[in-house]
Amino acid sequence: MSVDQLDVRLVALLNEEPRIGVLECSRRLNVARGTVQARLDRLVARGVITGFGPEIDPAALGYDVTAFVTLQIRQVSGHEPLADRLGRIPEVLEVHTITGSGDMLCRIVARNNADLQRVIDLIVDLHGVMRTESVIALDTPVPYRTLPLVRAAQR
Repeated sequence: MSVDQLDVRLVALLNEEPRIGVLECSRRLNVARGTVQARLDRLVARGVITGFGPEIDPAALGYDVTAFVTLQIRQVSGHEPLADRLGRIPEVLEVHTITGSGDMLCRIVARNNADLQRVIDLIVDLHGVMRTESVIALDTPVPYRTLPLVRAAQR
């Protein structure tokens, strides 16, 4: 889906102030309220905007360690059953199927290094996991972001 300048301005405004209402968006963007609502509905329907929930910082909840764990799995039953089991571990924030030497990549959090070992042990104990390799993130100089991508997709 292509986006135009108004879509980009709308997404940028919502990115900067996620709690802003449609009426205030229309006022700041100098367009009709109905236009803003229609644009939002279209962006949501086409899957460009996937949510309006709050962004949570795991460190603020006491999860100071972020790690990326690559899994090598038994491929007899595919990724889905294992992905479902990984999804039941609260510290597993994301799971991706990947190419390369591993089969799945998980972003996980833990309270400290000892807790990280506990979470990795939970993952290793899951049926289908053959081997893991972990990398601890030291810093996040570029956090997850999508606004530059939205700007680049503008027609």
